[in-house]
Amino acid sequence: MSAPRSRLRTADLVALGAHGVRAHPLRAALSALGIAIGIAAMVAVVGLSASSRALVQQQLAALGTNLLTVTAGDDLFGKASELPAEATGRILRLDGVESAAWTATLDKVHVYRSALIPRGETGGLSVAAADAALLEATGSSLAHGRWLAEVPASLDTVVLGAKAAERLGVHSAGTQLWLGGREFTVVGILDPSPLTPELDTAALVTGERAAALFGFTGAPTTIYERSAEDAVAEVRALLPATANPEAPEEVKVSRPSDALAAKQLIDQAFTGLLIGVGSIALLVGGIGVANTMVITVLERRREIGLRRALGATRGHIRAQFLVEAMLLAALGGVLGVGLGWLVTAVVARSNGWLVAMPLEVPLAGVVVTVAVGALAGVLPALRAARTSPTAALGH
Repeated sequence: MSAPRSRLRTADLVALGAHGVRAHPLRAALSALGIAIGIAAMVAVVGLSASSRALVQQQLAALGTNLLTVTAGDDLFGKASELPAEATGRILRLDGVESAAWTATLDKVHVYRSALIPRGETGGLSVAAADAALLEATGSSLAHGRWLAEVPASLDTVVLGAKAAERLGVHSAGTQLWLGGREFTVVGILDPSPLTPELDTAALVTGERAAALFGFTGAPTTIYERSAEDAVAEVRALLPATANPEAPEEVKVSRPSDALAAKQLIDQAFTGLLIGVGSIALLVGGIGVANTMVITVLERRREIGLRRALGATRGHIRAQFLVEAMLLAALGGVLGVGLGWLVTAVVARSNGWLVAMPLEVPLAGVVVTVAVGALAGVLPALRAARTSPTAALGH
């Protein structure tokens, strides 16, 4: 009568693997750390990318995708053209247009913190005349103070974009600035404008003061137009001929929300690159696990020989060391997922982003690390299974 076949229950197999990991805690911790660094990098990159995309989507939902900008292009001879002064009025008469407003950059007019600042140190800021309806058309808002239309047009007043105020060191209304060779009073500061970033670095004055002081002719540089969502494509096609009937080919029409969408695509491409870098780190961690398991097999030859002599099959030995490698990698995976989520939360919060981490990312992270551990443990497990009981016990 043959002896009963040796059997190894799953619970006992896991217990054996866990015992092997606990036998050398420092070695296990260092091996798991290599895996953790790789998976943390991948989780953090995906989490930060998702958080950035969530912010862009939130901004688009709040600001809308129905804003179009109209600017002058070049004429047939390559020279810069101008939009007619009456272009905004014509655009407002189009069906589907809800609001429209203009700005006009004032050439050779600059703004400084005081009259003592050297003329060449403009800080990259521009001065522009602005339509009273600019806030409505662009969806911009005031962080401090009042809008130009809320103060007497005869006064020398200015509203600063968010970056312009920061560079000039202005934090509240009432500050005096040196603009165009005379003092202007800051009456308001705008919030940052993602769809119209050119306003962030602008100092805005009324068209009346620009005409009286700086020779403004009334020709706009940029027209901002908002239309109903379902009419954007139709209005966009009509804008060139409406803004400048005599030379519609010299008119450029763009959609600012497309720039945000393009930025999102660039971020996704960059995310893919960083995930590749994280994969290399994960591969290095897997090699570390394989190296650890090879050393473990060499050190535990007597244990292997004893277990074989007591009836353990080669399959049992293979399974034991394979499970040990997978547990070691899983430990690093759980640690890496937690670390990656922490990095995502800290960076997102510090930048004012929404913390967005798809549930499948941490789950996939753990699964990937277990798979890496399985691959890393295959060769050591096979080597352990091939060990002869007599040779192991005699070692």
